[in-house]
Amino acid sequence: MKTKSLLSISILIMILSCKNEQSMNLNSEAPQAKKIEKKLEIHGDVRVDNYYWLNDREDPEVIDYLNKENKYLDDNFDNRTKDFQNTLFEELKARIKEDDESVPYKYNGYWYITKFETGKDYPIYTRKKENLDAEEELIVDCNELAKGHSYFSLTGLNISPNNELAAFGIDTVSRRRYTLHIKNLKTGDMFSETIENTTGGSTWANDDKTLFYTKKDRETLRSDRIFKHKLGEDPSGDQLVYNETDETFLTYVYKTKSKKYIVIGSSTTLSDEYRILNADTPDGEFRLFTARERNLEHNISHYQDHFYVLTNKDGARNFKLMKTSENETAAENWEDVIPHRDEVLLQGIDIFSDYLVVSERKEGLNRIHIKPWSEDSEAYYIPFESETYTAYTTTNVEFDTDILRYSYTSLTTPPTVIDYNMTDRSSEIKKVSEVPDGKFDPENYDSKRVWANARDGKKVAISMVYRKGMEQNGKTPLLLYAYGSYGSTVSPSFRRNYFSLIDRGFIFAIAHIRGSQYLGREWYEDGKMFNKMNTFTDFVDCSKFLIDENYTSPEHHYALGGSAGGLLMAAVVN
Repeated sequence: MKTKSLLSISILIMILSCKNEQSMNLNSEAPQAKKIEKKLEIHGDVRVDNYYWLNDREDPEVIDYLNKENKYLDDNFDNRTKDFQNTLFEELKARIKEDDESVPYKYNGYWYITKFETGKDYPIYTRKKENLDAEEELIVDCNELAKGHSYFSLTGLNISPNNELAAFGIDTVSRRRYTLHIKNLKTGDMFSETIENTTGGSTWANDDKTLFYTKKDRETLRSDRIFKHKLGEDPSGDQLVYNETDETFLTYVYKTKSKKYIVIGSSTTLSDEYRILNADTPDGEFRLFTARERNLEHNISHYQDHFYVLTNKDGARNFKLMKTSENETAAENWEDVIPHRDEVLLQGIDIFSDYLVVSERKEGLNRIHIKPWSEDSEAYYIPFESETYTAYTTTNVEFDTDILRYSYTSLTTPPTVIDYNMTDRSSEIKKVSEVPDGKFDPENYDSKRVWANARDGKKVAISMVYRKGMEQNGKTPLLLYAYGSYGSTVSPSFRRNYFSLIDRGFIFAIAHIRGSQYLGREWYEDGKMFNKMNTFTDFVDCSKFLIDENYTSPEHHYALGGSAGGLLMAAVVN
């Protein structure tokens, strides 16, 4: 889907950026959708949608109209650019390594691997016992399960503590309503019981027979109920453990990295609540961690006899780290571990037996802070030099290790998996994602970060990548991408498909506009609700800056955004 979307975008941009502009003679008249007035009222406000009738995807008249749109596209666009489409398609395909596999990670005595094989569309999940020279054991081959289905998705692969059972969710409709399946890894047989209408995720208790899972509302798809299933029993009799009745919240269940607690979480945009249960006693009663409060965000991690709480409590806008005894978990018992800092956004933690690893963002850049539990050892940061990179911790499921696994990427560097020894500070590159087209060379490209002046005096960062030798003369085509919503930060990472544009002389740039958390929580809050206009004006001001600084021109400046970024595009062009 992503490749198809980028193919269409690339073709359109290439056509628009042609220097020898020519009018296109159209082969047919564009279809016109009829207008049928539909009044929609909410909170006393009436909105008229003349095209609401197109919402019914089963209506023969809707289908007929869409067929006409597709024919118009074929007659006036697709048929005229088939050679170019084929060239781009082959370029994009050549950058994908079809026979690929993940870096193995070890968990509970097994090394787990995800593989892709040439000519197959779906992953194959395998494992090896104790060491990587051991015989490979098949967990799930998604290609086999996908046979006979036009759509297939597997999620939530979850292994029991005794390593003998695997639970996972399958969706063959594309509605994200997964059916849970359980497989016996010793025999290779599937258990007869299946559980429908779930999120696909599940969590085993420590008894190897109790499985907690989340069900969805059939209409809204909100995850609203947690159930408990006993292996071998009829799922229709599964016990409802928790029902989230507040329609603004969704619920989920997981096990702490310490393996001691099953946790039920409930979350909405600005509030969280948790319930905990000892994983050794799955038939016990869940205990409330602390009562939900409006605007109190937090998540919890367990270590030894404490819970560590990442939270915005006490006005900690950029979040801070607190801890509390596992026996006294109410908010009034929380104590500061890492205080709030105005200039640093605290994003997450990874707990090891000897180290606390803190993920931060300062001045827009990711930082990984290594903090030994021992007071005799000093804390330090993993060094990064670029200003257009992304670094984050990845699969770190083992407690008793001094190896931290993290991923590094930049606008010119493919995703790289690194094992970092937190004791001697040495690094081992485990994998660099291959670009197998035989043409890509990172030495052919440059990237940098510049700052645009917003109209209210704020500085807005722009990350960009281009071929070396690019002349800043105002004649270069430039594609500016942004999102700017929900606190989601578009980090500067490697985007292999966009090199079809870059190799044809484009600059690809990302505007880190307000609505994201690029410069901390305030950056997000300054781009939402009554401050939403800042998201739009930031993008416009970034565009003006790039033109004024001769990176591009009004004639060759292009913009891209999807989903909430689509709202951004609609706003800036109007």
